[in-house]
Amino acid sequence: MRVIFALLAGVLMGLGLAVSGMMNPAKVLGFLDLAGAWDPTLLLVMGGALATTWIGYRLTFRRTAPLFAAQFSLPTRQDIDAPLIVGAALFGAGWGLVGLCPGPAIAALTSLRTEALVFVAAMAIGMVLTKHIVQGRPSPKDTGLPAE
Repeated sequence: MRVIFALLAGVLMGLGLAVSGMMNPAKVLGFLDLAGAWDPTLLLVMGGALATTWIGYRLTFRRTAPLFAAQFSLPTRQDIDAPLIVGAALFGAGWGLVGLCPGPAIAALTSLRTEALVFVAAMAIGMVLTKHIVQGRPSPKDTGLPAE
């Protein structure tokens, strides 16, 4: 049952990304181009996402545990360190240069468009390199996330 709900959530997320235009790099770059031909329509997407998240968190945390787990797995770290800042900067730069971020890029794989394929391949290579290069990574118990 857990896998079925995960699949349904992923399909719903992908559908939302497709309908909203988040899988279209030109649409995203138009939103980020404040000095040029700015396209503000993604503000509606962000507003809808914020409203949905706000309601979802309120409903979820009324429960003592998730539906398909014994307890919530929430991050416990709250510090801001260099890897976080560098990662955020790389994420923002990549999004601004290419017009895709990880979620929409993975959903865009269904289109078999070259930019999505190249982006996801580069993202996967970057993730593997980071895992092997970065020293002093926090253990899963420090982050509150499940072990690999």
